[in-house]
Amino acid sequence: MELFSILSSSSSMGKLISSGLLIVALSVAYRLLSASIRRMEWSSQETRRRWLVMTRNVAVLVCLFLLVVVWAEQLRTLALSVVAFAAAIILSTKELLMCLTGGTLRSSTSMFGIGDRIEVKKLRGDVIDLNLLTTTVLEVGPEQFSHQHTGRAVVLPNSVFLSEPVINESFTEDYVLHTSVVPVSRKEDWTRVERHLLRAAEEVCAAYLEAAQRHIARIGRREGISVPSIRPAVTLQFPKPEEINFILRFPVPSAKKGQIEQAILRRYLELERDHAATASTDSALLT
Repeated sequence: MELFSILSSSSSMGKLISSGLLIVALSVAYRLLSASIRRMEWSSQETRRRWLVMTRNVAVLVCLFLLVVVWAEQLRTLALSVVAFAAAIILSTKELLMCLTGGTLRSSTSMFGIGDRIEVKKLRGDVIDLNLLTTTVLEVGPEQFSHQHTGRAVVLPNSVFLSEPVINESFTEDYVLHTSVVPVSRKEDWTRVERHLLRAAEEVCAAYLEAAQRHIARIGRREGISVPSIRPAVTLQFPKPEEINFILRFPVPSAKKGQIEQAILRRYLELERDHAATASTDSALLT
Protein backbone atom coordinates (compact mmCIF):
# COMPACT_ATOMS: atom_id res chain seq x y z
CA MET A 1 0.00 0.00 0.00
CA GLU A 2 2.88 2.33 0.82
CA LEU A 3 4.42 1.71 -2.61
CA PHE A 4 1.07 2.28 -4.32
CA SER A 5 0.55 5.57 -2.50
CA ILE A 6 4.02 6.74 -3.49
CA LEU A 7 3.51 5.95 -7.17
CA SER A 8 -0.04 7.35 -7.29
CA SER A 9 0.87 10.87 -6.13
CA SER A 10 0.97 13.65 -8.73
CA SER A 11 4.66 14.39 -8.11
CA SER A 12 5.48 10.74 -8.65
CA MET A 13 3.65 10.71 -11.97
CA GLY A 14 5.79 13.62 -13.10
CA LYS A 15 8.91 11.76 -12.04
CA LEU A 16 7.73 8.66 -13.91
CA ILE A 17 7.47 10.75 -17.06
CA SER A 18 10.88 12.31 -16.38
CA SER A 19 12.37 8.86 -15.84
CA GLY A 20 10.91 7.61 -19.12
CA LEU A 21 12.28 10.60 -21.02
CA LEU A 22 15.66 10.14 -19.34
CA ILE A 23 15.85 6.48 -20.36
CA VAL A 24 14.84 7.30 -23.93
CA ALA A 25 17.41 10.12 -24.18
CA LEU A 26 20.23 7.96 -22.85
CA SER A 27 19.23 5.08 -25.14
CA VAL A 28 19.33 7.35 -28.18
CA ALA A 29 22.69 8.80 -27.09
CA TYR A 30 24.12 5.31 -26.55
CA ARG A 31 22.95 4.11 -29.99
CA LEU A 32 24.45 7.17 -31.68
CA LEU A 33 27.77 6.74 -29.87
CA SER A 34 27.85 3.00 -30.65
CA ALA A 35 27.15 3.65 -34.32
CA SER A 36 29.92 6.26 -34.40
CA ILE A 37 32.39 3.86 -32.75
CA ARG A 38 31.55 1.09 -35.25
CA ARG A 39 32.14 3.44 -38.19
CA MET A 40 35.54 4.64 -36.93
CA GLU A 41 38.81 3.02 -37.98
CA TRP A 42 40.56 1.20 -35.10
CA SER A 43 43.93 -0.48 -34.79
CA SER A 44 42.28 -3.78 -33.79
CA GLN A 45 38.90 -5.39 -33.22
CA GLU A 46 39.70 -5.69 -29.50
CA THR A 47 40.07 -1.90 -29.22
CA ARG A 48 36.70 -1.32 -30.93
CA ARG A 49 35.04 -3.93 -28.69
CA ARG A 50 36.63 -2.39 -25.60
CA TRP A 51 35.18 1.04 -26.44
CA LEU A 52 31.74 -0.42 -27.19
CA VAL A 53 31.64 -2.26 -23.87
CA MET A 54 32.90 0.80 -21.96
CA THR A 55 30.28 3.03 -23.62
CA ARG A 56 27.47 0.62 -22.72
CA ASN A 57 28.60 0.26 -19.10
CA VAL A 58 28.99 4.03 -18.65
CA ALA A 59 25.51 4.61 -20.11
CA VAL A 60 24.01 2.08 -17.69
CA LEU A 61 25.79 3.60 -14.68
CA VAL A 62 24.78 7.16 -15.65
CA CYS A 63 21.17 6.04 -16.12
CA LEU A 64 21.08 4.33 -12.72
CA PHE A 65 22.66 7.34 -11.00
CA LEU A 66 20.22 9.83 -12.55
CA LEU A 67 17.23 7.62 -11.72
CA VAL A 68 18.36 7.45 -8.10
CA VAL A 69 18.68 11.25 -8.05
CA VAL A 70 15.18 11.68 -9.51
CA TRP A 71 13.59 9.20 -7.09
CA ALA A 72 15.74 9.98 -4.04
CA GLU A 73 12.87 11.21 -1.84
CA GLN A 74 10.55 8.35 -2.77
CA LEU A 75 13.32 5.79 -2.35
CA ARG A 76 14.06 7.13 1.12
CA THR A 77 10.40 6.82 2.10
CA LEU A 78 10.17 3.37 0.59
CA ALA A 79 13.36 2.25 2.34
CA LEU A 80 11.88 3.07 5.72
CA SER A 81 8.91 0.83 5.00
CA VAL A 82 10.98 -2.22 4.02
CA VAL A 83 13.55 -2.27 6.83
CA ALA A 84 11.83 -5.31 8.31
CA PHE A 85 12.52 -7.24 5.10
CA ALA A 86 16.19 -6.24 4.78
CA ALA A 87 17.57 -9.55 6.02
CA ALA A 88 15.35 -11.57 3.68
CA ILE A 89 16.28 -9.36 0.73
CA ILE A 90 20.01 -9.78 1.42
CA LEU A 91 19.68 -13.56 1.66
CA SER A 92 17.63 -13.80 -1.53
CA THR A 93 20.09 -11.63 -3.49
CA LYS A 94 23.28 -13.17 -2.11
CA GLU A 95 24.48 -14.49 -5.48
CA LEU A 96 23.65 -11.21 -7.18
CA LEU A 97 25.60 -9.25 -4.57
CA MET A 98 28.55 -11.64 -4.94
CA CYS A 99 28.52 -11.06 -8.71
CA LEU A 100 28.52 -7.29 -8.17
CA THR A 101 31.35 -7.61 -5.65
CA GLY A 102 33.34 -9.83 -8.02
CA GLY A 103 32.85 -7.34 -10.84
CA THR A 104 34.03 -4.52 -8.58
CA LEU A 105 37.10 -6.55 -7.57
CA ARG A 106 37.89 -7.31 -11.22
CA SER A 107 37.64 -3.65 -12.23
CA SER A 108 39.44 -2.15 -9.23
CA THR A 109 42.44 -4.50 -9.52
CA SER A 110 42.64 -4.37 -13.35
CA MET A 111 42.58 -8.17 -13.26
CA PHE A 112 42.08 -8.34 -17.04
CA GLY A 113 40.39 -6.48 -19.86
CA ILE A 114 38.74 -6.92 -23.24
CA GLY A 115 40.93 -9.03 -25.54
CA ASP A 116 42.99 -10.64 -22.75
CA ARG A 117 43.36 -14.41 -22.70
CA ILE A 118 42.57 -15.80 -19.26
CA GLU A 119 42.27 -19.17 -17.55
CA VAL A 120 39.90 -19.74 -14.62
CA LYS A 121 38.56 -23.06 -13.31
CA LYS A 122 40.29 -24.93 -16.19
CA LEU A 123 38.54 -22.71 -18.74
CA ARG A 124 40.76 -20.78 -21.20
CA GLY A 125 39.57 -18.15 -23.58
CA ASP A 126 39.63 -14.56 -24.85
CA VAL A 127 37.54 -12.00 -22.98
CA ILE A 128 35.00 -10.47 -25.35
CA ASP A 129 32.53 -8.79 -22.98
CA LEU A 130 32.43 -7.39 -19.44
CA ASN A 131 29.54 -6.07 -17.38
CA LEU A 132 28.54 -5.65 -13.76
CA LEU A 133 27.37 -9.25 -13.30
CA THR A 134 29.09 -11.48 -15.87
CA THR A 135 32.19 -11.93 -18.02
CA THR A 136 31.92 -13.52 -21.47
CA VAL A 137 34.86 -15.59 -22.72
CA LEU A 138 35.37 -17.01 -26.22
CA GLU A 139 36.68 -20.49 -25.41
CA VAL A 140 40.10 -21.67 -26.59
CA GLY A 141 40.92 -25.35 -26.55
CA PRO A 142 40.42 -28.18 -26.17
CA GLU A 143 43.92 -28.67 -24.72
CA GLN A 144 45.97 -26.33 -22.55
CA PHE A 145 48.52 -25.58 -25.29
CA SER A 146 45.93 -25.12 -28.04
CA HIS A 147 45.31 -21.65 -29.48
CA GLN A 148 42.24 -22.30 -31.64
CA HIS A 149 38.77 -21.06 -30.73
CA THR A 150 36.19 -23.78 -30.19
CA GLY A 151 33.34 -21.51 -31.32
CA ARG A 152 31.71 -21.57 -27.88
CA ALA A 153 31.13 -18.44 -25.79
CA VAL A 154 31.16 -19.09 -22.05
CA VAL A 155 29.43 -16.66 -19.67
CA LEU A 156 31.05 -16.58 -16.21
CA PRO A 157 29.36 -15.04 -13.15
CA ASN A 158 31.68 -12.47 -11.65
CA SER A 159 31.34 -14.19 -8.25
CA VAL A 160 33.86 -16.78 -9.49
CA PHE A 161 36.65 -14.17 -9.20
CA LEU A 162 36.12 -13.99 -5.43
CA SER A 163 37.16 -17.61 -4.84
CA GLU A 164 39.12 -18.82 -7.89
CA PRO A 165 42.61 -17.79 -9.07
CA VAL A 166 42.70 -16.14 -12.50
CA ILE A 167 45.62 -16.65 -14.90
CA ASN A 168 46.08 -13.74 -17.31
CA GLU A 169 48.13 -14.92 -20.28
CA SER A 170 48.17 -11.38 -21.69
CA PHE A 171 49.71 -9.69 -18.62
CA THR A 172 52.60 -8.33 -20.69
CA GLU A 173 50.08 -6.89 -23.16
CA ASP A 174 51.38 -6.62 -26.77
CA TYR A 175 54.10 -9.28 -26.47
CA VAL A 176 54.26 -12.41 -24.30
CA LEU A 177 56.76 -15.20 -23.65
CA HIS A 178 55.24 -18.37 -25.04
CA THR A 179 56.31 -22.01 -24.62
CA SER A 180 55.90 -24.99 -26.91
CA VAL A 181 56.74 -28.63 -26.14
CA VAL A 182 58.38 -30.87 -28.77
CA PRO A 183 58.71 -34.54 -27.69
CA VAL A 184 61.62 -36.49 -29.24
CA SER A 185 62.93 -40.00 -28.79
CA ARG A 186 66.17 -40.26 -26.78
CA LYS A 187 67.67 -42.18 -29.71
CA GLU A 188 67.67 -38.97 -31.74
CA ASP A 189 70.62 -36.59 -31.79
CA TRP A 190 69.33 -34.17 -29.15
CA THR A 191 71.97 -31.54 -29.89
CA ARG A 192 70.80 -31.39 -33.51
CA VAL A 193 67.15 -31.09 -32.42
CA GLU A 194 68.01 -28.26 -30.02
CA ARG A 195 70.03 -26.47 -32.69
CA HIS A 196 67.25 -26.72 -35.27
CA LEU A 197 64.57 -25.56 -32.79
CA LEU A 198 66.60 -22.50 -31.83
CA ARG A 199 67.38 -21.69 -35.48
CA ALA A 200 63.71 -21.98 -36.46
CA ALA A 201 62.60 -19.77 -33.56
CA GLU A 202 65.25 -17.13 -34.23
CA GLU A 203 64.39 -16.97 -37.94
CA VAL A 204 60.64 -16.59 -37.32
CA CYS A 205 61.00 -14.18 -34.38
CA ALA A 206 63.75 -12.01 -35.89
CA ALA A 207 61.29 -9.46 -37.34
CA TYR A 208 59.97 -8.33 -33.93
CA LEU A 209 62.63 -9.48 -31.43
CA GLU A 210 63.94 -5.98 -30.64
CA ALA A 211 60.42 -4.51 -30.34
CA ALA A 212 59.46 -7.32 -27.97
CA GLN A 213 62.59 -6.71 -25.86
CA ARG A 214 61.77 -3.00 -25.50
CA HIS A 215 58.14 -3.73 -24.66
CA ILE A 216 58.92 -6.38 -22.03
CA ALA A 217 61.59 -4.12 -20.47
CA ARG A 218 59.07 -1.26 -20.27
CA ILE A 219 56.55 -3.54 -18.53
CA GLY A 220 59.25 -4.62 -16.09
CA ARG A 221 60.11 -1.01 -15.19
CA ARG A 222 56.44 -0.11 -14.80
CA GLU A 223 55.65 -3.07 -12.55
CA GLY A 224 58.97 -2.99 -10.69
CA ILE A 225 59.94 -6.56 -11.60
CA SER A 226 62.99 -8.09 -13.24
CA VAL A 227 62.30 -9.53 -16.67
CA PRO A 228 64.08 -12.53 -18.20
CA SER A 229 65.86 -12.53 -21.54
CA ILE A 230 63.35 -12.86 -24.34
CA ARG A 231 65.66 -14.53 -26.85
CA PRO A 232 64.49 -18.03 -27.86
CA ALA A 233 65.72 -20.68 -25.42
CA VAL A 234 65.36 -24.45 -25.04
CA THR A 235 65.18 -26.48 -21.83
CA LEU A 236 64.98 -30.26 -21.47
CA GLN A 237 62.67 -32.55 -19.52
CA PHE A 238 62.52 -36.34 -19.22
CA PRO A 239 58.85 -37.34 -18.83
CA LYS A 240 59.67 -40.95 -19.79
CA PRO A 241 62.94 -42.94 -19.83
CA GLU A 242 62.85 -43.21 -23.63
CA GLU A 243 61.61 -39.69 -24.38
CA ILE A 244 62.94 -36.12 -24.17
CA ASN A 245 60.69 -33.07 -24.08
CA PHE A 246 62.25 -29.99 -25.66
CA ILE A 247 60.54 -26.94 -24.13
CA LEU A 248 61.01 -24.01 -26.49
CA ARG A 249 60.37 -20.53 -25.08
CA PHE A 250 60.14 -17.56 -27.44
CA PRO A 251 58.59 -14.06 -27.61
CA VAL A 252 55.45 -13.65 -29.65
CA PRO A 253 52.76 -10.99 -30.29
CA SER A 254 49.95 -11.84 -27.87
CA ALA A 255 47.34 -11.96 -30.66
CA LYS A 256 49.40 -14.34 -32.85
CA LYS A 257 50.58 -17.07 -30.48
CA GLY A 258 49.05 -19.89 -32.48
CA GLN A 259 50.25 -18.60 -35.85
CA ILE A 260 53.84 -18.00 -34.74
CA GLU A 261 54.02 -21.35 -32.94
CA GLN A 262 52.90 -23.17 -36.08
CA ALA A 263 55.39 -21.23 -38.22
CA ILE A 264 58.27 -22.21 -35.91
CA LEU A 265 57.28 -25.88 -35.79
CA ARG A 266 56.91 -26.05 -39.58
CA ARG A 267 60.32 -24.39 -40.06
CA TYR A 268 61.83 -26.89 -37.59
CA LEU A 269 60.38 -29.81 -39.57
CA GLU A 270 61.81 -28.32 -42.77
CA LEU A 271 65.27 -28.16 -41.18
CA GLU A 272 64.95 -31.77 -40.01
CA ARG A 273 63.85 -32.86 -43.49
CA ASP A 274 66.76 -31.02 -45.15
CA HIS A 275 69.20 -32.60 -42.69
CA ALA A 276 67.82 -36.07 -43.40
CA ALA A 277 68.04 -35.47 -47.17
CA THR A 278 71.65 -34.23 -46.87
CA ALA A 279 72.62 -37.20 -44.71
CA SER A 280 71.03 -39.59 -47.20
CA THR A 281 72.89 -37.97 -50.12
CA ASP A 282 76.21 -38.10 -48.28
CA SER A 283 75.65 -41.77 -47.45
CA ALA A 284 74.88 -42.57 -51.08
CA LEU A 285 78.04 -40.81 -52.27
CA LEU A 286 80.16 -42.72 -49.77
CA THR A 287 78.79 -46.03 -50.98
